[in-house]
Amino acid sequence: MLSEWLDWTLDGALPRATSGALPSGRYTLHAPGVLELTPDDGTTINAPQAHACVFSAAIHGNETAPVELIGELLCAIEAGTVRLGAPLLIILGNLPALRAGVRFIDTNLNRLFQHDLEVDGDEPDRARQLMAQVDAFYARYPGLPPLHYDLHTAIRASLYSRFAVVPCAAAPTHAAQWRFLAGAGIQAVLHQHQPSGTFSRYSKHYHGAQAFTLELGRVAAFGHNDLAALAPMLALLNALSRGEPPSEAPAREIVFFQVEHELIRHSEDFRLCFADATPNFTVFSPGMRLAQDASAGDTRVGKSPIYVVFPNAQVEIGARAALLVTPAPPPGATLKSNK
Repeated sequence: MLSEWLDWTLDGALPRATSGALPSGRYTLHAPGVLELTPDDGTTINAPQAHACVFSAAIHGNETAPVELIGELLCAIEAGTVRLGAPLLIILGNLPALRAGVRFIDTNLNRLFQHDLEVDGDEPDRARQLMAQVDAFYARYPGLPPLHYDLHTAIRASLYSRFAVVPCAAAPTHAAQWRFLAGAGIQAVLHQHQPSGTFSRYSKHYHGAQAFTLELGRVAAFGHNDLAALAPMLALLNALSRGEPPSEAPAREIVFFQVEHELIRHSEDFRLCFADATPNFTVFSPGMRLAQDASAGDTRVGKSPIYVVFPNAQVEIGARAALLVTPAPPPGATLKSNK
């Protein structure tokens, strides 16, 4: 059944059975694109490393590699080669956009995850539905630490092809997570500087989850993704699904960055002053012009070099057109004294 769930989701068909048995647990379809997997021992999870895991993908509909990765995980669970040792909530986010192969239909779903959302429309309604599903899932497992990996791919190439974005929220990131992510092939980490409406930030802010937006390569159509490069990430998902300790690597293998500023598009007459093919994490020297905006004027690099991430001139007016970031020390690093 799980091997067919992705096909049913893409086809918009509702399977006749919305729950059933697995080799090591049960599945329940809570809503279109929302699948819960529960180990045999229900809410009493014996694995000491188990988390209540949310794995989400297709929050942007044209990002297919994470969907294929989730498909690999579900096939392994259904075949019994991965035995459930932790509860999982699997989410495919923007279903109409996923079927159409576009980023979104009307507005960016990954800016809408906030309790006080008052916007109307299909994507805001989907955000409210997914928030309610996450709330209910974590409430069913109060004794397990919450975790949320929101899986994405970037629009353009990147000098670090696999990187994590850490949302801005009070809950601290556990040191083990850096080692897990390093072991899964994550090359860089980007710390957000202010609250946002992303799905990972929702889980971190409202539920204290270990939560990340994980960028796993570049946008491509189904069947054109390099899943071999994501094998370490699949191994991490498998281990978390089993409730077992994942493979680790030293956190020093990751390069850390901090967001300093968001470049916002303020008018229709807006453009970025560098080539569309410029990869994420490209560094720009002091004084260089980054953008022109009829309302906000020019944006130039200040006194220190700046790295640009997620540049996209085609965003909606009022939306983020790029993140401007600087290198940051790794967690736990101590600054040398000048004495």
